[in-house]
Amino acid sequence: MAKRKQLKTDICWSTEDKITIKGLDLCQDIMGKVSLGDMAFLEMMDRLPNERESRVFNALAVILVEHGMTPSAIVTRMTLAGAPEAMQAAVAARLSGLGSVFVGSMENAARLLQDAIPDPSSPGDIQALADRIVDDHAARKRTLPGIGHHIHKPQDPRAPRLFEIAAENGYDGPYIALMKAVADTATAKLGRNLPVNATGAIAAVASELSIPWKIVRGIGVMSRAIGLVAHVLEELREPMAREIKALVEEEATAHLR
Repeated sequence: MAKRKQLKTDICWSTEDKITIKGLDLCQDIMGKVSLGDMAFLEMMDRLPNERESRVFNALAVILVEHGMTPSAIVTRMTLAGAPEAMQAAVAARLSGLGSVFVGSMENAARLLQDAIPDPSSPGDIQALADRIVDDHAARKRTLPGIGHHIHKPQDPRAPRLFEIAAENGYDGPYIALMKAVADTATAKLGRNLPVNATGAIAAVASELSIPWKIVRGIGVMSRAIGLVAHVLEELREPMAREIKALVEEEATAHLR
């Protein structure tokens, strides 16, 4: 009979008078000293960030906290209308839908970049990589993640600002160069304006920070959860979910009357 693998975690352990997280004492080393963004970096990267990493990661973390009445905000408000006693369900309902179209596209973009450049110290020909990526997606009729935006035109203002912050802190590397090249190449080859959007910029900068693509979506989950709590509070104070429901029902069934 095979020996059972021992259960093991290095994240956190507790005693009667102490909580240790990633080797740091919660009460003495973290509380009052470590920001929420830096705490997230610690959990994801097994260490606290240095000053430059902190500035860049915290910039990443705040980008997707809020973006108005997005599908995520609407779903949260509608869920709250049905279960006002469970605000956590309202937030969770939308977090479950952070996929390839909204917010979660940063994961696909990060994977694209990290698969194309497995070793950032030897990135190869960036333009050749961009051509291959764009041509491959076009041939398979697949949407390129991380470029274009249905609202922000001619560019998503969040992307150049994030790239600027990354460059100011020494993180203007091959992943950012490739993301920009993919956007420029797609714009030229596909005949429409497709600049880097917020999720593409996050994917590129997260890759520069050596964050594995498999957990990049977690940045969006973490960030959007904060914003959704604000929508819960506003919905409790100034409800609109029932009005949204009535408006949609009236318009969607008008042709039947």
